[in-house]
Amino acid sequence: MAFGVGSEERIDQQQAERKIVNAVTTETVVALVFVPVAFAAFAWKMGLAHMFGTMMATAHDLILNTVLFLMGVIIIAGAFTSLISEFGVVSIANRALSPLMGPLFGLPGATSVGVVATYLSDNPAIMPLSADKGFLKYFKRWQVTTLVNLGTVFGMGLIVTTFMLSQSSASEPLGRAVLLGNIGAILGGIVGVRLMGHFGKKRYGTAEDVVSGAGEGYDILRFREVRPGNVPQRALQALLDGGRHGVKTGLDIMPGVVIITTTVMMLAYGPKDGVYAGVAYEGIAFFPWIGAQFSFIIEPLFGFSNPEAIAFPVTSLGSVGAAIAMVPQFLDTGVVDAKGICVFTAIGICNAGFLSTHVGMMDGIKERDLTNVAIATHFAGGLCAGIFGHVLFLLLG
Repeated sequence: MAFGVGSEERIDQQQAERKIVNAVTTETVVALVFVPVAFAAFAWKMGLAHMFGTMMATAHDLILNTVLFLMGVIIIAGAFTSLISEFGVVSIANRALSPLMGPLFGLPGATSVGVVATYLSDNPAIMPLSADKGFLKYFKRWQVTTLVNLGTVFGMGLIVTTFMLSQSSASEPLGRAVLLGNIGAILGGIVGVRLMGHFGKKRYGTAEDVVSGAGEGYDILRFREVRPGNVPQRALQALLDGGRHGVKTGLDIMPGVVIITTTVMMLAYGPKDGVYAGVAYEGIAFFPWIGAQFSFIIEPLFGFSNPEAIAFPVTSLGSVGAAIAMVPQFLDTGVVDAKGICVFTAIGICNAGFLSTHVGMMDGIKERDLTNVAIATHFAGGLCAGIFGHVLFLLLG
């Protein structure tokens, strides 16, 4: 991955790599059948006018309330990571935490900065690492392919944890369950990141560095570049440079977030109040239906005693915020208890609505071709997180 490749250069490179094929092929016929059938399924269920109304309203709301929020997160994270990179904090983190990050995730200790940033905010806070030379010099090229999965493992962690803890009561203390759920999320994340690393190694090998020290004229691991000027000037410039990259990254991920999330939401949710109105976040509730069909597998793996609980892991694939909103009602109606909260915490943190952001984030780190692999490996990690949370609660809860 070339450091600093911009959107325009990436588009030019993708155009240069395109193949010339026959105007009409088998995939043309498949697309001609599949696309109308897919639209017809939505239109039949929702009504044509409501389908397009929901599509536009959801996309509009995502731009205003999700993409701009994520851009804000990335700007702040980018400014923070640029600042600590400028003053050498990353080098200390790399040396101190490599003995932990290496055995667990197979990644350099510098990635711990991304772990903290995403746990405190959201998945895309990992993105500044993919474009900061002060971080990338510690990475092999294959390791960069795992950053999106790693950031998603910890994304929304603090929000999910504090929300679950707030549901505690005198009769149902949830502190231990939430703690075990956090551990389950990390264990599931190790599975997802390690699986992604396997495919990254197959693509790039294990020897290629992202930033080569050969052309720098100095040992990049022992020394670092700094900006010109005094300390306040360097700090200000680092903050502005990091924030500027955050704006660019936010724009880069916008198409993926809007397109994929709109599709996911329309597959995940049904009509509000039982009647279609063409408003944002309605759909045909396909994912819950799929979850119900596989309940005979999901319930024993996650330890659910009520099939309604399946709605949480299914919804967390697209939006963990929407998923945790179900928790108070589940507790009030006895659908879940402390064990369920442990599993919910593990799945919620590890999934972190990754279907909504993975496509845009993989594009942001210039690894669009590996998007399907990243989604599949992280889905496996989320399943494992729920299983680990269940087992940990049985053993230690």
